This record gives sequence, structure tokens and C-alpha cells, in this order.
Amino acid sequence: MPDITKLSVQLYTATDSEAGTDGFVYLGIAGREFHVDASRDDFEPGDNYTYVFGDGTNVLDPDRNDPRLPRLDTDDLDRYPVYLRFAGKDNDDDWCVERVTVTVNPGGPGSSTYDNPRLAGSGVDRKIWLGKRCGETVRLRRI
Repeated sequence: MPDITKLSVQLYTATDSEAGTDGFVYLGIAGREFHVDASRDDFEPGDNYTYVFGDGTNVLDPDRNDPRLPRLDTDDLDRYPVYLRFAGKDNDDDWCVERVTVTVNPGGPGSSTYDNPRLAGSGVDRKIWLGKRCGETVRLRRI
């Protein structure tokens, strides 16, 4: 199977006034975690940004958050769960995610996309709060 050379993570933070966070966000895929962060004020209410890992990276600490180091293979996508995990700065730090999609090798060999269809669309029932008191992980599935 092809190597994973690039991960594209599109994240939408809900527009609710308290939806934003300064906490830590992680992507779990192919048996490891990646720290989702860029040199911008991200995860603010209404924020919509695409984070790129590997080829064409735009994330902080790119050498430590590269799917090519160590090399990951698309076979690993079926062996491990794909998820987004939130670690708040304290017990009162929550984050409201309106949408997340992850694309592996966009437009290239072994390309696949992961999503949580429950977050598709709009409305109060189409977003999820993450935090110490409401759960810290949302799972994604291949679409």
C-alpha cells in the first residue's frame, strides 16, 4: 500500500460565544497522534482552517508532526481508529466542534477521507462539545 505523505485536516469551530479554546487538539490516525496547531490564533468561535501535515505542511513543529517520520502506510488506516482528541488547559476549558474532515494523501495514491456524518449540516444537534466534563474524543469514519 502507498505511504502516507500528507494529511489535510479541516476544522470548524462553532460560532457559539464560548465555543473557542486555547487548549490542545490532536489527530489520531494510522497508530499515532499529531498535534494540530498553526502559527495563528486558532480554535476561536467561527474559525474554519485546514491544517496540513507532511508534504506542504503549515503546522507548528512540522518535523515532529510529519506522517513520513516515521513512515506511515495506508494499510495502517484500517488497523487503528481515526479520531480528534481535545485536551483542555483546565477543567473548565471546553471546545465546540462544528465539523472535522481528514483527508489522507489528497488527490494522490491511497487517498481517503474521514468524517463524522453526525456533524454534517447545521443546527444545535450537529456540533459536539469536547472537554473534561463532556468527553474529549470524537471518532471519525471513512466516507
